[in-house]
Amino acid sequence: MPFGAGGVCSARSITYMPAMSSIRPWRDIARRTSRQIMVGSVPVGGNAPITVQTMTNTLTSDAVATIDQIRRCEEAGADIIRVSCPDEDSTAAFAKIARAARVPLVADIHFHYKRALEAADAGAACLRINPGNIGSSERVAEVVRAAKANGCAIRIGVNAGSLEKDLLEKYGEPCPDALVESALDHIKLLQDHDFHEYKVAVKASDVFLAVAAYAQLADAVDCPLHLGITEAGGLIGGTVKSAIGIGNLLWAGIGDTIRVSLSAEPEEEVRVGYEILKSLGLRTRGVRIVSCPSCARQGFDVIRTVERLEEALGHIKTPMSVSVLGCVVNGPGEARETDIGITGGGNGKHMVYLSGVTDHHVQDDAMIAHIVELVEAKAAEIEAGTSVSMDSLHGKAA
Repeated sequence: MPFGAGGVCSARSITYMPAMSSIRPWRDIARRTSRQIMVGSVPVGGNAPITVQTMTNTLTSDAVATIDQIRRCEEAGADIIRVSCPDEDSTAAFAKIARAARVPLVADIHFHYKRALEAADAGAACLRINPGNIGSSERVAEVVRAAKANGCAIRIGVNAGSLEKDLLEKYGEPCPDALVESALDHIKLLQDHDFHEYKVAVKASDVFLAVAAYAQLADAVDCPLHLGITEAGGLIGGTVKSAIGIGNLLWAGIGDTIRVSLSAEPEEEVRVGYEILKSLGLRTRGVRIVSCPSCARQGFDVIRTVERLEEALGHIKTPMSVSVLGCVVNGPGEARETDIGITGGGNGKHMVYLSGVTDHHVQDDAMIAHIVELVEAKAAEIEAGTSVSMDSLHGKAA
């Protein structure tokens, strides 16, 4: 059970959607029930799929570079993309960027309420703000009016690194109570202006702090929650921290949209986000590869084979699975659970499994191209409705 033995999970009182009956109940996740809002055309919360977000790092004023980066993120599978709007040049370019984007855009606003007004008019589907940073109640009201007029949602983004001074003085340091109190204060500002199309994040770079804050907030509100471990680090370290923090919350049924914050290209954030969701059976996209770490028993170079397959199969969006194991110790067992399987044999001759059943052999020199061909054919059959993925049969697809 996530959160650790005796952790906050057992104290939860909020309503959770009951898990569907399953032949493998240990894989069921009961999601917290939340209100659903719309971010452009994308539903967030309720029964909607958990969405994957990222954020551009180009100068927003450079519309061409920003659109190019958005396109790469879209190809990687991003559902929603955030774009920073720190100045007038950025919001001036935002309209062109929003027209070119195929997914909804969130305008990232911090202190300048006029940037929020400009971004809403320019086509933002959502405004990321801290209402407390915007200024007076009248300025908050202006932002709310602009959001309502343009059909924008709002994300309240609380961060341990930028908590209000009074909360730091009250609690002495960033802590779960401080993050949640900040979020509730900001929610009240929006509710006072009769605005309810919001989602909330309480992020921290400390995994323990973030998980505890989100768990506490989940009990206190019914709005959708945006998960993230902020400033998580580089590709490897940040992926591990994010997988532990975001994965822990998702496993407990908490979270409606996620952003993996990495010091890496934003499309990598998208890929990591999907891998977290795929590991928990919450979303599927593309090929799920099961592979061994390799050892002296391997009948072929497993590591290089997996690297080449990941690159060669990147264009496949259909959810399906491939097992790549170097020998017969675990190879046949894993292959029984996947759509396409390859198990290493002797003398450069390897067994191919189709839908879990032994089918034929393939030689070393033809193996990569052959697996790619088999995957493409299986994907086409699944898309045509003439076949189903083994993941669906074994309850590993969401």
